[in-house]
Amino acid sequence: MRYSDHVKPISYLKANAAEVLSRLAEEREPLVITQNGEAKAVLQDVASYQETQETLALLKILALGSREVEEGRVKPAAEVIARLRSKKAAD
Repeated sequence: MRYSDHVKPISYLKANAAEVLSRLAEEREPLVITQNGEAKAVLQDVASYQETQETLALLKILALGSREVEEGRVKPAAEVIARLRSKKAAD
């Protein structure tokens, strides 16, 4: 993706909002909006945004898991499985 093709001034967004939204949904590429020549916002379609949020959530979970491993807050898998099986049997 060439970002230069996906940079538009805010005046373009104001004048072509419907077209911009259609293009975002179709191309699924973000659009950088500038104001006074400076990048001020990034627009993206909802599906791409949701995918990004899900990816970030997974990365946070992985980072937390890595931190727990580094801190030694882990238990052997066999121990955890045995504990879960005993709880299930008790129910």
